Amino acid sequence: MTTAKDTTENTAEGAVAVVKCLVWDLDDTLWDGVVLENDEPVPYPAALKTLRALDERGILHAAASRGEYDVSRRHLELHDLEEWFCDLQVGWGAKSEAVRRIAERLNIGLDTIAFVDNDPVERAEVASALPVVRCYPADQVGELAGLPEFRPECVTEEAGSRRLLYRTEHRRQAAEESFGGDRQGFLASLNLVMTVGDATEQDLARASELTVRTHQLNTSGVTYDAAELRALAASPDHRVQVARLRDDYGDYGIIGLAVTEHTADESVLLLLLMSCRVASRGVGSVLLDHLTREAVAAGRRPVAHFAPTDVNRTMLVTLRFAGYTPVTTEGSPLVLAVDPEQLGPPKPSHVHVVRGTD
Repeated sequence: MTTAKDTTENTAEGAVAVVKCLVWDLDDTLWDGVVLENDEPVPYPAALKTLRALDERGILHAAASRGEYDVSRRHLELHDLEEWFCDLQVGWGAKSEAVRRIAERLNIGLDTIAFVDNDPVERAEVASALPVVRCYPADQVGELAGLPEFRPECVTEEAGSRRLLYRTEHRRQAAEESFGGDRQGFLASLNLVMTVGDATEQDLARASELTVRTHQLNTSGVTYDAAELRALAASPDHRVQVARLRDDYGDYGIIGLAVTEHTADESVLLLLLMSCRVASRGVGSVLLDHLTREAVAAGRRPVAHFAPTDVNRTMLVTLRFAGYTPVTTEGSPLVLAVDPEQLGPPKPSHVHVVRGTD
């Protein structure tokens, strides 16, 4: 059996990074033949099985293929496959650039993308230009679902609808283009509503999944399984809260998590994270502001722990803009805090925040 050369080389030693999106070549990979105006190749049964299996686990699908966009899209629609794909990059340019565009459109890291293609030259081009992208030959398609990197630690009910969430996001992006450069006008038009409340038993699997999948907007990179979150939620000294988001286009689901430790005088954020797919909505700072004011209202000083990683500097910037200043200058995690006396009045926001009990 042929295996992907960079499957092991691009993964941290002793760990397997879970794939968030599988990017497909189409001709001779997804279907048996090349789509031409007068040719109708049939999808490989093994490819269809893999499409369904990964979709149920919340792993997205996209295409980076050579050909005419309209012809390929029509063929996908003919076989009821178009709805399975969150992005289609079909043309004649370098496939590595197509993969890069897919990562940008889905707002996920290149290290969470896998690429499958029947042509070893195309795989080599992608592997050379994007060494963190794992590449697989087409004859391994039927085996991908069994590989560790395609098996998330937990599969939530929300995972099966992740594809629909991203496709809805494309409709939002199309609407945003109609606003030209008026980003604030577009955000205001969404009528965003964030609901923040204590995590329930039904929320724990998704909350745990977020700790594993979310890296950029994450204060510490600490992961929790459902049992650990359950214990923290039951502790009188801790609180586990989740944030949901919706707008006029639909429901984003659970997109944020806060794990807080309470002392007599302080409310300490041990972990704050926000799903990358809502990063462009400006809701991370809104959630942080809500938690900060909640702590002050309870008579506690807001404190946050920040552990730097390769990708989470944006979260540190968010903390600093929210008024969190370093209490310590050495060691990890970095401890930051807000002086309650310096907390100004709430600023106007394009996001309406409600409590889960409201």
